[in-house]
Amino acid sequence: MSTSVFPMRPRAHRAAPRPSRSGPACAGLLAACQVLVAPVHAQAAPEQALPAVEVRSRADTPNGKLNLDTPASAASNLGLTARETPASITVVDRATIDARGAQNTQEILRAIPGVTSHDAPGNVGVSYRGFGTGSIGQLFNGINVQYSIAARPVDSWIYERVEAIGGPSSFLFGAGAVGGSINYVTKLARREDISEGQLRLGSNGLKEASVGLNRRIAGEAGGPGHYLRLDLNHRDADSWVDGTGTRATQLAASVLSDFGNGFTHTLAYEYQHEHVDRPYWGTPLLNPIAGTARIDDGTRFKNYNSADGVYIQRVQWLRSIAEWRTGDKLQWRNTFYVYDALRDYRNVENYRFNADNTQVIRSSALLQRHDQHLVGNRIDGIYHGEIAGLKSDWAFGADVSVNRQTRFPNSLSGTIGTVNPYDYGTERFFDIPGMSPGFRPDRDNKVRTLAIYAENRTALRHDLHLVTALRHERIQLDLTNRREITAANPAEFRRSYHPTTGRIGLVWDVTQDAALYAQYATAADPPSGVLSTASFADVRNNSELTSGRQAEVGGKLDFWEGKGTATLAAYRISRRNIASQDPNDSSLTVLVGEQSSRGMELAVGLQPDRRWSVQGNVAYVDARYDDYTQGGVSLAGKRPTNTPAMVANLWVSYAVTPALQASVGLRRVGRVYADAANTVSWPAYLLVDLGVSYRIDRRTAIVARIRNLTDKVYAANMTPTMAYLGAPRTADVSLRIAF
Repeated sequence: MSTSVFPMRPRAHRAAPRPSRSGPACAGLLAACQVLVAPVHAQAAPEQALPAVEVRSRADTPNGKLNLDTPASAASNLGLTARETPASITVVDRATIDARGAQNTQEILRAIPGVTSHDAPGNVGVSYRGFGTGSIGQLFNGINVQYSIAARPVDSWIYERVEAIGGPSSFLFGAGAVGGSINYVTKLARREDISEGQLRLGSNGLKEASVGLNRRIAGEAGGPGHYLRLDLNHRDADSWVDGTGTRATQLAASVLSDFGNGFTHTLAYEYQHEHVDRPYWGTPLLNPIAGTARIDDGTRFKNYNSADGVYIQRVQWLRSIAEWRTGDKLQWRNTFYVYDALRDYRNVENYRFNADNTQVIRSSALLQRHDQHLVGNRIDGIYHGEIAGLKSDWAFGADVSVNRQTRFPNSLSGTIGTVNPYDYGTERFFDIPGMSPGFRPDRDNKVRTLAIYAENRTALRHDLHLVTALRHERIQLDLTNRREITAANPAEFRRSYHPTTGRIGLVWDVTQDAALYAQYATAADPPSGVLSTASFADVRNNSELTSGRQAEVGGKLDFWEGKGTATLAAYRISRRNIASQDPNDSSLTVLVGEQSSRGMELAVGLQPDRRWSVQGNVAYVDARYDDYTQGGVSLAGKRPTNTPAMVANLWVSYAVTPALQASVGLRRVGRVYADAANTVSWPAYLLVDLGVSYRIDRRTAIVARIRNLTDKVYAANMTPTMAYLGAPRTADVSLRIAF
């Protein structure tokens, strides 16, 4: 996070700051422990710059107490903390990312109660509170790209933190957030000097190098200045799957300029490039495919893609962020943003066994290009005032954007060939009859959005706050056919949507250390898929967006004399008007479907003494279709695919000596179904990760990790015929330096 004054607001409504419960006698011990536990570069809390040796509180210790007192932009435009927001909020800060060794954004998501994810090349998926990717808002610095594949995992080095809010949240960042929203926040220039680097070697030929620099480039200390930040990462690795190799590079660069009189400007640029040779798409299930799914152990590491299959992604971001504090009561921010992405696929993507499991049948050759451009401007204001003598803060703004995407599909759905499951060779892609180089456009999707929104927090009493929000959007989707014109695929088609969504909630500070909340929130999302990729069939008969509603109650508290924190949430969500198959015509869909979920989430963080840090969470969700038809059969009461009923995580860190620390992470994911009829499932599984770090000196540390210690075979995602397996046991060693 930058050191911008904009997100921070006077805490006039809060009770007096919570005093430290640790006592002065523990200060030295805490400092020694934090030097070990914190990352080598010892980044401070986002809004302040602390020297590397300064004492830090238990709340700042990775894997210790929950982060309840840092503003979370994914939860509120008012700059509220998790404690002040009537919702379930998770903030995974930079120190926690490093302490857990999260290699990319998807591994960071494991910190969010109940969230599961996978990175299958053409179907990046997240499940949150019983809803899948199309109903989850995935944001980048608060910007909604409106495309699920845009959330492919990116190396964690360039990110400052990840934030999440559970449940309907379209009122914050727009349509497409019934199950929740996740916000990936990139590192930005700060008013301090930072020099850090990391080298990592590991299993499967992993070679990775990262560097980060932050410097004053103009101005004098103590006065207005200009600061430059550069963060660069490059990763080169093979894979545990035959023939797959990845090269990826990420760059985040930004310049922060102080112009005086409360005006600052940040210019930020990001570049991401990923090249995957012969991507892995999944492992075929053994026949008969029913009940608990099985794979042949001999195919665990096999790759049935074309010999020269490929996935390539190039993404660029440009943001101009102007902030102006006109006084103590009013602040403004204007964000102009441009997003450009190009993605290419060349693969054979589906594999299944023949009836007697002696051959693998390969099908679905796809040559595809996605060309996406997003440009927009958002202006936000915050006003600190009063209503009838009551303290009242307002956030308000408008967002206008144009999102264009052109797709260039060339596919063959039939069988490409049959191979021996264990000893085989596959063709070069363009040797497949009917496939030739070149891209032919299919259709253009242009989504134009104008949104206005407002949010308020009013102190009804010193210990009771009313938090409300409202957003209205005018969305216009234009489809342009770039191929043959037919009755089902006209030359052009236009559809408009006008969703209004909101939230109303109460937060009651029962004591200085405990708060209870209740809220009701609404959301909207497309009935099938996302608008930036919607087909004529998706929208011609579907004139409305789906509507999501949630009721939630919960609490957040400190306990055990300040050594522990906890959050608890209980919720019920319903999503109506989902696209369900017309019982009288299987070629049509009608907006009559309904899906719901209800569940509970518990998260606890403990810092019992200077050596131990413990953090964990558990989430239970009862997700089901209430009204849904597929193939003329009602699936009411069935659980949505790839949705576990329970997910639990535990992280424990122990400082053996002031220089040596050991850690363990446990993750249990419940049973999931491969199909909407719930006839095929993958059993629950437990993953174990181990880590050891040794600080050589104040600026240098070595970290070793073993991931999936027990070499568990598990499915990160399921289809009716394949399992997308998670990685087996791997190990890596990192050298971290500050210079």
